[in-house]
Formats: sequence, C-alpha cells, structure tokens
Amino acid sequence: MGFNDDIIAEFRANDGIVTTMGFGKSLVVLHTVGARSGRPLENPLMGLPSESGGVLVIGSAGGSPKNPAWVHNVRAEPNITIERHVDDGIVREQVTARELHDDEWEAAWATFTARSRGFEKYTETAEGRRFPIFELTPAQ
Repeated sequence: MGFNDDIIAEFRANDGIVTTMGFGKSLVVLHTVGARSGRPLENPLMGLPSESGGVLVIGSAGGSPKNPAWVHNVRAEPNITIERHVDDGIVREQVTARELHDDEWEAAWATFTARSRGFEKYTETAEGRRFPIFELTPAQ
C-alpha cells in the first residue's frame, strides 16, 4: 500500500479521524473518475470549511510545479463524491466542485496557511505555480 492508501485506511478505520500528517478531522476523500482512463480514483486531501458552508480543497501536490491529476479530473467533471468526517462518523455525499476565482483565492489561501504553515513551504518548490482551490458544495 502507498501513502494515500494508508491515509484512507486510517480515515475509514477511525471514523474519519486521521492522526497522520495532522489531518485530524479535516481529511476529505475525493472520488473522481480519470478524465483519460475512465477509472475510479480516490484522493485524500485536507478539507477546510468555506465561509458559505462548503468544503475547500487545494491542489498543492506537496509543492510540485505541476497540478495533481485530480485537479484535471475535477475540472473535466465537477460532479463528484466525497467522504468526510461528521460528528457520528463518516458521511459520503455528492458534491459539485467549483474552482475559486481570483477575487476569492487569497482569502481561501489564508485559510489553508493558517491551518498549516506547510502550505507556505510548498510555494518554495512550486516554481511559481498558484495552487488551484476548489469549493465543494452539496449537489443540487
């Protein structure tokens, strides 16, 4: 098993609480479909509450100069499923992903850097790439 698989296994085994990497109750598992492969994929991400009641996720890829593959997949198909922690365990829900516009990005970025200084460190290796941030809201 790889790192992502281990994180997801810990998430599911502990009712959505992950001690690894300081995720705590803030891990979200994105269920997407590969835009080219058509394969179902799972990606564990830090998920933080948005001002409008949704969940924010960021395509930091650990500071890589390239976006993670899930960003391309979500842009291609924004109607996805997530798993996240709630008071009584894990909920699985249909959401719509919306990429934040320039005028929204700075405040969302501040939310991530306030949660973990690691996001600021990622900018050192990202070669100027601005990390895409998405808001996930319940599908209508």
